[in-house]
Amino acid sequence: MTKIDTSRPETVLPTPSHTVGPFYGHALPFPGGGNIAPVGHPDTIAVQGYVYDGEGDPLPDAFLELWGPDPDGNLPTVDGSMRRDPASGGFLGRNGVEFTGWGRVQTDANGHWSARTLRPGARGQSAPYLSVCVFARGLLVHLYTRIYLPGDEAALAVDPLLARLDAERRDTLIAARQGDGTYRFDIRLQGEGETVFLEFQ
Repeated sequence: MTKIDTSRPETVLPTPSHTVGPFYGHALPFPGGGNIAPVGHPDTIAVQGYVYDGEGDPLPDAFLELWGPDPDGNLPTVDGSMRRDPASGGFLGRNGVEFTGWGRVQTDANGHWSARTLRPGARGQSAPYLSVCVFARGLLVHLYTRIYLPGDEAALAVDPLLARLDAERRDTLIAARQGDGTYRFDIRLQGEGETVFLEFQ
């Protein structure tokens, strides 16, 4: 888009861009990125939600990376989330059997994302949680947060991170159980109800 300087009609000036990259959605998502749980595993859970910007509008071009331990709290060491065809180099997705604990999902046109993974087990003194990394336009540095699952209030009450937060901020890290058995976790990048983000040094 250009704008015309009306005092000098022959001059065309560039218009500042309307948004800031980088734009991740073209090369980084891969088929089956949100299908982290092995097919038919009894401890499979579905987690879904929306990513919202500071104005409360959904982001259609964000993506999330999710990591989680297995139901026993062990961190998987299996490779293979992004298998490629050796001949064509194309993505084959997952093998559907092994649990790598890692996935990558993109938001759709409505800012919605979803993933299927195994219910994480507790590790150390922490209540069970999934780690999340958020990438989106305008974020020059990606953001880290956690998804805690409701149900074990005793574990949530003594979690070292949650115990340091007031109730309102704490609730931004706990998913809500839906009537259909899924968990909903919305991410708000700024403004009212902003999700708690973590800084690692």
